[in-house]
Amino acid sequence: CVHTENCFVPISEIIAVEETEFNKKQRNIGRWQKMAKLHAFTVHYVKKARNHRWRCSAATFWCVDEHLCNQWTQALKELLEMQKSRPKQLLVYINPYGGKRQGKRIYEQKVAPLFSLASISTDVVITEHANHAKDNLFEVNIYKYDGVVCVGGDGMFSEVMHGLIGRMQKDSGIDQNNPKASLVQCNIRIGIIPAGSTDCICYSTVGISDPVTSALHIIVGDCQPLDVSSVHHNNTFLRYSVSLLGYGFYGDILKDSEKKRWMGPMRYDYSGFKTFLSHHCYEGTIAYQPAKHTHGSPRDKESCRTGCYICKQSEKQLVEQNKERGLKHEEGEEEWKIIKGKFLAINAVNMSCACPRSPKGLSPAAHLADGSADLILVRKCSRFDFLRYLVRHTNQDDQFDFPFVDVYRVKCFQFTSKLSEDNESNVMDIGKKRFGQFCRDHPACCCNIVNSTWNCDGETLDSSAIEVRVHCQLMKLFARGIEEDCKDEAAHSQSSIEQLL
Repeated sequence: CVHTENCFVPISEIIAVEETEFNKKQRNIGRWQKMAKLHAFTVHYVKKARNHRWRCSAATFWCVDEHLCNQWTQALKELLEMQKSRPKQLLVYINPYGGKRQGKRIYEQKVAPLFSLASISTDVVITEHANHAKDNLFEVNIYKYDGVVCVGGDGMFSEVMHGLIGRMQKDSGIDQNNPKASLVQCNIRIGIIPAGSTDCICYSTVGISDPVTSALHIIVGDCQPLDVSSVHHNNTFLRYSVSLLGYGFYGDILKDSEKKRWMGPMRYDYSGFKTFLSHHCYEGTIAYQPAKHTHGSPRDKESCRTGCYICKQSEKQLVEQNKERGLKHEEGEEEWKIIKGKFLAINAVNMSCACPRSPKGLSPAAHLADGSADLILVRKCSRFDFLRYLVRHTNQDDQFDFPFVDVYRVKCFQFTSKLSEDNESNVMDIGKKRFGQFCRDHPACCCNIVNSTWNCDGETLDSSAIEVRVHCQLMKLFARGIEEDCKDEAAHSQSSIEQLL
């Protein structure tokens, strides 16, 4: 470890060590001015600030003995070489159009110098159109890279994730259209440099949406497993999801906001207010399998943190269950719970979905890698009650503490809308019959029978009837989850130095 002032830094959080040249001004300072020649080396390391923000700091050490100085430099460099989890070669995709169109500038000014300092070589691809990165990942030799970095928002991350997971399944001969297929884990880590209008995934896995912090997590080689949900319709693969699957309220917001991209990020506020006022509810049936392997529950206070015990134990339990089930080979025997009703919102989240506006997220106790999703059902209620529910996402109160809100921890679920169920009868006749009549569910509006849209990590799905399955720790990020507060971090750093010494 390096001791600088009052700070102890673990070797794992040193970025680089380099020899330092002293100029004449430095050489003539204070008690060193009488010495003929100084030898020095500089240690660049991670300095932790408030709110999970990381910065690159430096400490310079000097002495008159050149041999001793070289010994220190060589010893520290050898220790860094032993950090096998650190990437040496990265494939970088930059979305120059996302968010405020600052992706290229952010990478070149804030990230590239840090990668260079850490001796990481990069192949950079500037994306030119939608799905450029996804298509490219099916063509390049991904196995020569230690990781893939995406510079952009959640949409850019989703594109890279789909390309990487899809490539792994293709190379392994796995049919993604089979909803029950056991997908091959993707061991090539993904790094996210936030530069978009929404950076929910970065906020939920690192604790802050900051390019420098994310770059430093990549450099030190952090690894955070992540659950991924596959979404199918009629044995056809639609998309993967890592954060939010939302039907009703969040689906309607996305559908409306897509027409107003010219407004920029403000379109979400406008569409959210408009959707709240419309107050549509949708009828349908949900069937789900409870996640019996998990050690936590959506209503407990155990948030997912760095080195999460619940994620580790849930993974072990799931592996044991799968071994037992492998002997029986009958998944259909597991119980399905069925719920019918009218819903204002149906949300399934693989993570808390925390963001600056909602620090605790949609499900504060959701876990990143426990092999389950939290299914949140908001039943038909008054507009005022729904507003009370939405406000709970911005404060510390229990957002599930309402009679019209149910939450379940699940490993898979299916949803079918009432309109799809009635498909056997003449849908056109139903539409004609109800068109122009005041809707009983929301008397203030005049609406015909329609489906909502599924919001899958910020992308719309064409099908309302879907089948969703959670794949435990299908991929890995250059992250370590949300760390505890500074006091706990300081204690951890102190214990690290004591163990090393």
